[in-house]
Amino acid sequence: MLAWNRARWVGAVCAALLAMTLAACQGSPDAGSGGPSPGASRSPSGYGAVFLAVDECSSRGRDTFTEVPCRSERAVARVTARYDGKVAAGPRCPAHTDFVLHISENGDGEIPQGYACMRNLEPPHPGDPGGGGGPRTIVGDCVYSAGRGQVRETACDGSGTEKPQYRVAAAAADRAKCPALTTLYVTLGGSEPVGCAVRV
Repeated sequence: MLAWNRARWVGAVCAALLAMTLAACQGSPDAGSGGPSPGASRSPSGYGAVFLAVDECSSRGRDTFTEVPCRSERAVARVTARYDGKVAAGPRCPAHTDFVLHISENGDGEIPQGYACMRNLEPPHPGDPGGGGGPRTIVGDCVYSAGRGQVRETACDGSGTEKPQYRVAAAAADRAKCPALTTLYVTLGGSEPVGCAVRV
């Protein structure tokens, strides 16, 4: 009787070990291969095949920007548009872009040359009308005379280093289409390249 019970106990243990071994061998086909499990993202949130692609986010260092997940506490700005090549030869950034990141400027690295149009995740937004910055001058922005027929953008609320002298009140296809009160013409680019500015 004792021998029979011992045989049954040994058989049960062997069966349990066999089941565990089979279960371990029948895991995910990706297990141990370095590939993702079914339903898993191929890369962490905020990263992609293209460095700083549209809707990805960056941190900001003293002289560098690093791609980080948008939920990261280090994320400060989001990519609103991304183009290859040089800024001068490529499409313009959207109107409310806060700043432009030049990527692999010499084009000799692993990342192709291009640029990313960035929007801060939180205020301030210098690219907004009157914000005093951004890569483009748009309707609602203020400018001051920088000499030699040049103007530079400054904050309309007077918080910049230079006080505003003119505000771009409208955009037009040519000077003749500007309002009668226009006192200064500012180059904007695009389909309506003339900024019609008035004194403030």
